[in-house]
Amino acid sequence: MNKFKNLIVLGPLIYAIHHFEEHIIFNFREWRSTYFPDNNALSTEEVLIRLISLLLIFVFIHLIKNNRGSAHIVLFFLMTTQVVNALFHIFFSFYFFDFSPGTITGILLYLPVNFFIFKFALREGFIKSYLEIFVLFIAGLTTFTFFELFGPQVIAITVLLTPIYYFAISRIEKNALLL
Repeated sequence: MNKFKNLIVLGPLIYAIHHFEEHIIFNFREWRSTYFPDNNALSTEEVLIRLISLLLIFVFIHLIKNNRGSAHIVLFFLMTTQVVNALFHIFFSFYFFDFSPGTITGILLYLPVNFFIFKFALREGFIKSYLEIFVLFIAGLTTFTFFELFGPQVIAITVLLTPIYYFAISRIEKNALLL
């Protein structure tokens, strides 16, 4: 059974649960504006819809293409929006000694579910090494940081760069098979 394909479908669901914690149970926007400048003119609901829609599109593309390029796109997206996001909540809860809404689902859902997603991506050959996971982490950390600094235009730039990355990974994979 292909566990990677089965697990990535959980991504949008746990994102919705995380959003529920951030904005229905607690008030993340208020917490965030206490410590960071508010550079995001979009409502939290609009960000939720945009990110879940993109994640679903990337998951569907992977379910159709089922290759390393499509898997990397999904993994990059999960690394950025879930793994790095969870680390953000945890780190700044301690840094400011003030609970960051989103920390609970970050710890209980984002980190364990994504651990298994990345574990099976590695096991099933969608990721070839821990170095690739590290590169995805750095790319996710950079993208998340730019989003926090510059706002939602980073999402548009990232989506525009996604096909370039996909074709680059696909070309590398194709050339590796020829060797």
